[in-house]
Amino acid sequence: MKNRHYSWNNLKQLADYFGLDALGVTDTNLTNDNKKLQHWLESGHHGTMHYMARHGLKRTEPKNLQPNTVRIISVRMNYLHLEQNTAHHWRTQAWADIKNPNQGYVSLYARGRDYHKVFKKKLAAFAKALHQEIGELTYRVCVDSAPILEVSLAEKAGLGWRGKHTLLINREAGSMFFLGEILTDYLFDLTPNTTAHCGKCQACIDICPTQAIIAPYWLDARKCISYLTIEHQGAIPIEFRKAIGNRIYGCDDCQLICPWNKFAKTHAHSDFKAQDQWLGQSLIALMQWNEAQFLQHTEGSAIGRIGFERWQRNVAVALGNGSANELALQVLRKQRQLATSLVKEHIDWAIHTLTSSENL
Repeated sequence: MKNRHYSWNNLKQLADYFGLDALGVTDTNLTNDNKKLQHWLESGHHGTMHYMARHGLKRTEPKNLQPNTVRIISVRMNYLHLEQNTAHHWRTQAWADIKNPNQGYVSLYARGRDYHKVFKKKLAAFAKALHQEIGELTYRVCVDSAPILEVSLAEKAGLGWRGKHTLLINREAGSMFFLGEILTDYLFDLTPNTTAHCGKCQACIDICPTQAIIAPYWLDARKCISYLTIEHQGAIPIEFRKAIGNRIYGCDDCQLICPWNKFAKTHAHSDFKAQDQWLGQSLIALMQWNEAQFLQHTEGSAIGRIGFERWQRNVAVALGNGSANELALQVLRKQRQLATSLVKEHIDWAIHTLTSSENL
């Protein structure tokens, strides 16, 4: 354990230099989360995210991830690109995109380059610079890459409070940001936590298309559109397909409706600028991608992580929720010829839904 003093001002200035938007420091004690995590897992609300159950309560013991860890630096990086927040119209545009049945909606955080790589690279550079300034220092950098309760740690570090949708909210910055951590053996000064400011508001609970937020601060991932379109590897349950609408990767509704996101901050990092293939793309065009095109368009993107099969599954469901027309049916039938059994099931559902429509 190192306890030579390194001031908060120095820590903050160094984070600013590396383009990190905010940070706080906490200890490793997460015992208050044990019971809730265990209940969540025992209730099966993690769905098919078997890695959650595999690590279990180890997530509440971050000191075991890196020997001699005594402090965790929790870091925030905004992902709304500067161009997205012009005149604060980004939410209006997002709602309009969600309501357009003929184009695919990709969650705002995923429209740029893969944040795992972009953020982790910055965080690693920051940690390396800390090492050089302080001297002997051991650390581990995490960006959604280790069994760790990042929201709980960020809340303890004072970066915000857990909203009723279970995401972190910051009073000055909303919730449109990524979280990362540096686990270290250096005894940095702790930063104070903050109070919650959701009050009686439950807009996020009411707006959820699948009612996945089954109680304040409690998410049943099995119903969540982000889980269903990204994490879930099998068939999307029929009872949720209509509610998915045109969302082909993730869901932003609970954040779009949150009053605190009128304060959402932007980032000028070019890697977070939305790429053209995720803006206003017709579902018919997206359904016609072959695997090579999918790999080409998702190179360097977090979207590529779901693979071509899940991509086709998601787009097929969205097409089934779109406008009934002959071209959509032709494309679905053509893609069905070479599709996997999983994708065929969703294409068949889409075709049945469209041909049952009075719009034809």
